[in-house]
Formats: sequence, C-alpha cells, structure tokens
Amino acid sequence: MLNRVRSAVAHLVSSGGAPPPRPKSPDLPNAPSPQTAAPPEAPRSPPARAGSGSAAPAKTVEARASFSRPTFLQLSPGGLRRADDHAGRTVQSPPDTGRRLPWSTGYAEVINAGKSRHNEDQACCEVVYVEGRRSVSGVPREPSQGQGLCFYYWGLFDGHAGGGAAEMASRLLHRHIREQLKDLVEILQDPSPPPLCLPSTPGAPGSSDSSHLVGPQSCWSSQKEVTHESLVVGAIENAFQFMDEQMARERRGHQVEGGCCALVVVYLLGKVYVANAGDSRAIIVRNGEIIPMSREFTPETERRRLQLLGFLKPELLGGEFTHLEFPRRIQPKELGQRTLYRDQNMTGWAYKKIELEDLRFPLVCGEGKKARVMATIGVTRGLGDHNLKVCSSTLPIKPFLSCFPEVRVYDLTQYEHCPDDVLVLGTDGLWDVTSDCEVAATVDRVLSAYEPNDPSRYTALAQALVLGARGTPRDRGWRLPNNKLGSGDDISVFVIPLGGPGSYS
Repeated sequence: MLNRVRSAVAHLVSSGGAPPPRPKSPDLPNAPSPQTAAPPEAPRSPPARAGSGSAAPAKTVEARASFSRPTFLQLSPGGLRRADDHAGRTVQSPPDTGRRLPWSTGYAEVINAGKSRHNEDQACCEVVYVEGRRSVSGVPREPSQGQGLCFYYWGLFDGHAGGGAAEMASRLLHRHIREQLKDLVEILQDPSPPPLCLPSTPGAPGSSDSSHLVGPQSCWSSQKEVTHESLVVGAIENAFQFMDEQMARERRGHQVEGGCCALVVVYLLGKVYVANAGDSRAIIVRNGEIIPMSREFTPETERRRLQLLGFLKPELLGGEFTHLEFPRRIQPKELGQRTLYRDQNMTGWAYKKIELEDLRFPLVCGEGKKARVMATIGVTRGLGDHNLKVCSSTLPIKPFLSCFPEVRVYDLTQYEHCPDDVLVLGTDGLWDVTSDCEVAATVDRVLSAYEPNDPSRYTALAQALVLGARGTPRDRGWRLPNNKLGSGDDISVFVIPLGGPGSYS
C-alpha cells in the first residue's frame, strides 16, 4: 500500500503523457440540430497542425485530434498555434468584428504554463430554441401550434487527465438541457401550478385508466408545492446526469479521456440559473456588492458525503482505504494509542483507540488544493472520469464522484441593473490566485474606463481578469505584481452583463 501511495504522489506531480487521438463523438441520438436566435456559428476553430519537420503521419493525426478551441474564438491556424504556446501564453478573445456573443458577453482565456500538453478548458456560448414535445392535454403538438422557448446558455468546462470530456460536454450539454425542457414548454408558459403527471399519448403503454391505483385520500390530503423554477432546476440536473451517462457509453469507442468540472449558466424567462459541478466559480458583482452564485466541490467541502458513502458501502474502499479522517497519517507503532479522528457524522474531533484498520490510507487526505479523494483526484463533482482508478490499482474512483450540479437561481426581474453589474464565471485557474474582492475591484476599475454603452468593455474586463491571474514572465516563472506566483493553470473567464446593452427579451 505504501508503494501504491508513493506512486500516486509521483503521478500527481508529473505532467503525464499526451492523450490518444479520438474521433468526434456523435450528437444526441435522433436530436434535431438546434435552432438559435443568434447568427449562424462560424466553423469550429480548426485543430492545430503538427509542428514543422518530418513528423510521422500518426503524430500529425494525434496533434490535430487532441487540440481545439471554442468556435466563437474564430482562430486562424496561426492563432491556434499562439493559443497552444505555453511559453508565450497569449490571451485569446473573440475578434472585435462587430459580431459579438449574446448580451455582448466578454470572454478571455489563456493556456497553462506547462501543466498539461494542451489547454484542457473548453467554453460554449449559445442561444437555443426549444420546441415543445407535446401539449399538456397529451395531444402531440403541430409544428405551427404554440410557441417555443428560447434560452441563453454559457458553459465553462475545466478538463483534467485529458481534454476529451470537456470538449464533448461543450458540444452536447446544452442539447441535453434542450431535450429536458421540451416537455416543459407549455407548462412554463402557463401561470397555473405544474400538473402532477403528464398524460400519455393516446394508445401508448400506460395510457389506460389507472384510477384504481390511487390510495386513500386521507394519506395524501395535500400535494407538495412544485414551482416552475424547480422544474427548470430539475431539467438542468437531469441533463448533467444524461451527459455523464453518454460519456460512460462512448468512452471507449470515442476515447473520451479524463473528466471535467462544469459551470453552466442558463437564462430562461427572466431568471438566471447557475449550475456548478466542480471547483469553478461564479459571482455576481452588483453595485459593488458580491453575490456568490456557486460553491466549490472538493474533498474538503464534501468530506462527510464521501465518508458516508464509504461507511455504507465499504466494498468501494477495497480494503485499502478507511472512511475515517485523522489529522495525520497513523503509524504502526501507534497501535493501541488514542488519537484524534472524525467520521461522517462529525464536524468536530474526538479521540479513539487506534486499531489495525486505521492504518489504511484515508479516503480523504490533504487540505486545500492538495486535498485528494483516494490520493488521486482533487474534485468531487463533474462529468466523466469513468475510467479513473487509484494509481497502481484497479479500484475505481467514479462511485465517489457525483455528476449532479448545485443550481442557484437569480431573478433578474427583481432588481434594476446598471451596465456595470456583471456575472463573472471563471475556472479555478482564476480563483486560485484571485479573490472575489479582487475581481470586484477589477470590475470597477476596468468598466469605469469605458463608456457605459461600449459593448467591448466586457471583453476588456475578461482580458484584464485573465492577465491579472496569469501574471508576467520573470526569471522564476509567471509572477503577480506582489511577486507571488501567478496561476500556472488554464484560465477561462466569461463576463456576462446584467444590465445595459444586453437584451433579455
């Protein structure tokens, strides 16, 4: 076990090899291509070409298949090469050509300083039209009947152990959300409470009378209140689950390596839904006030959930790990002594007698950015990671990783927003070295230098946030103005204006 832990630590500090080439994953089965209210997208930025020289064809295919950037960046082959340069770390943003992202959203990104071979972050910004699948009466809706819904969508996907999962999620997650909303189109447009059950199509299985199945009314005298907002939240949660299941099905045939954290924003019918699964972060800066719109899911923040699962299903620990937590690793010579510990029920600490099982490696170890689940991964929610195992072991880690996001809702109609009010989304490369207060200060400094109706101000703000976290190159790496280390991770930032030039109708 000690050798296995040493191998795990060595694996964490090494950068790892290049990901294998992968074909593109198909879109959702039988899903029509999305209709959008935005102008047609430009083609996805072409993959980077192999470097000069007499590279073998196989290497050329690998390089071209393993690197792509968000479509809306519209990068030329030269731009792709600059985006893939770890030494220069050029900040990339959409071109200022007059064709802007929805709501004049700002975006900027930069590659890591050598942490991985390519930028493993991905991003997506879409306007998605949803046409209802059926009417509430159960009669299939004619294409001309009724009116569909349109939602705005932003997504950041922070990949790890390869960029395959992040790229797949950036292409397909919004389509899963659209599929989940199809049954809700008419319900969300109706102010009356949502129906308890949707009627089946006449003649379909389950459409026969089932009134005899209803129990005594005395047991079910009242119905729980279900809001339209909770239906949208449930649709987003289901979409994350179906996206994760699709990755599991296709991980072999399409080589969807690794996993990704996912931070998604959906604007629908006056409300902003922020869904986070991982360690990315979203905040609203409104009139100088900071409103957190997500929380990070790490081994520390989810310790009790992980320990409870290990306690209920000890077979997942494989006899190699203990679900208990100790302030430090227990030594064999300490058997029989009393030491501090805590389990899944505890927030504080207590003493217990050390037993042989306590010598196993803890399920959750380390603290801060060094905290790990089973000495392997530092995040506890996200998509993918279906092939992830404990280093030098066949023990899977996926059972401890949840694909479900936490969804927070912000009602835009409840406040008067000015052009300086923004929603900032960032992968952990930003937040590792930048606090919420520092982001708010940058928002005030940058936006005050532009006219309120200048739509380029939000891209300038995104660039300033990325540059501030990246730092500048010096003799000992990338440094911030205070000489502390800048972020060596991939950094991706969306700045979404909540007032001013954005149209919310």
